[in-house]
Amino acid sequence: MSTRTPDGDVPIRRVDRILAFMSLGLLILSVVSFFAIIIGSSAKADMSTGIWPTVGVLLYIAPPVAFACLVAVLIMSFVRRARANKGR
Repeated sequence: MSTRTPDGDVPIRRVDRILAFMSLGLLILSVVSFFAIIIGSSAKADMSTGIWPTVGVLLYIAPPVAFACLVAVLIMSFVRRARANKGR
């Protein structure tokens, strides 16, 4: 559990960093898959075979999961700061 540092700031936990970077990574992955689908469509690739169905599903699933990770980080941060301020 994180504790208050002498200068008064609440430290960032490892879970917060993991969730924040996971959210960023999922958003980047979804943008890359979006552009891959655009490029593949313009190149007249067969979107029903190969890796294309996975890329298409990733485009629908990654942004909501990234948003949920970001909301979890915000909620945990607010709770931790409220607990730290309650101890003053």
